Amino acid sequence: MGRIIMGRRAAIAGAAVGWLAAPAFAQAPWPDKPVRILVAFPPGASTDVLARALAHALAPVLGQPVVVENRPGAGGNIATVAVKRSPPDGSLFLAHSVAFSVNPSLFRNAGYDAATDFEPVAMLASTPNIITVNTEKLAVANLGELIAQARTRPLDYGSSGIGTTTHLGMELLFRSLARVEVQHVPFGPAQAVTAVVGGQVPIGSTSLPPALPMVRDGRLRGIAVTSLRRDPALPDVPTVAEQGFPGFEALTWFGLMAPHGTPPAITDRMNAEINKVLTSAETRTRLDAMGFVPDARDRPAFAAYLAEEVTKWAGVVRASGASAE
Repeated sequence: MGRIIMGRRAAIAGAAVGWLAAPAFAQAPWPDKPVRILVAFPPGASTDVLARALAHALAPVLGQPVVVENRPGAGGNIATVAVKRSPPDGSLFLAHSVAFSVNPSLFRNAGYDAATDFEPVAMLASTPNIITVNTEKLAVANLGELIAQARTRPLDYGSSGIGTTTHLGMELLFRSLARVEVQHVPFGPAQAVTAVVGGQVPIGSTSLPPALPMVRDGRLRGIAVTSLRRDPALPDVPTVAEQGFPGFEALTWFGLMAPHGTPPAITDRMNAEINKVLTSAETRTRLDAMGFVPDARDRPAFAAYLAEEVTKWAGVVRASGASAE
């Protein structure tokens, strides 16, 4: 089952490159050689899907090939440290997820400081996490019923992994806010969906894209999304905030970073070109259909958001006692 899901996601990546396109611009002095994007996760992961689509769009704009390389491992830290140590000349960028802001507090030594070792370049997109249930194992229709069930008997939930927002968001929601105990079982994103469908665990907490087809075909029930607004891909699934927890938000976001010291002329241009791609009507429509929400921001806005995320998730990590080691 996991191979089927990964195959589908790889197919999405292939399809995505056909619709992200950008107009040609006069070539600036940079870049004078191919640009590389190092992805912190394996091929077919959501970060990889977005990075490859982006590379296809940027190549004609920049006048150089844009090459995507995957370097997964240690929750994304291997790729992150490799980019941190690279020359700040605009030849190498890091494509990462919200884990970039979580890992410095989750690992004893993640190998980088999110505030000082990188230049935030561009926010790419975000997706809500989604809480799902196997209705054969757990006959609940909404978050209130799920919490009520958790008060009466032990329940397990599967997440996308230790320290992900799918894990930490559930700890925040259930243990800190609802004050009910649930047992965490870490998987990977696709594997967590498969585990809930197969009944290994009755509850799932994953980012939206891998769960989306299973909810649409009725194999899983969507209980809540963790964005402040309902997601266009599943408009009938209410938010956590709507169901008694105002202001609750736990997103999986994706962004592009450069090594500290990369000249503003490079990072500003990359931000501008990426935002032109993200704000096109066709891009927004296609990403919405896959459960991604394009999120074009200027560099100061992305930097401010990143700083808020580092602080927010550090607090949740401390409160939950989560650790990757």
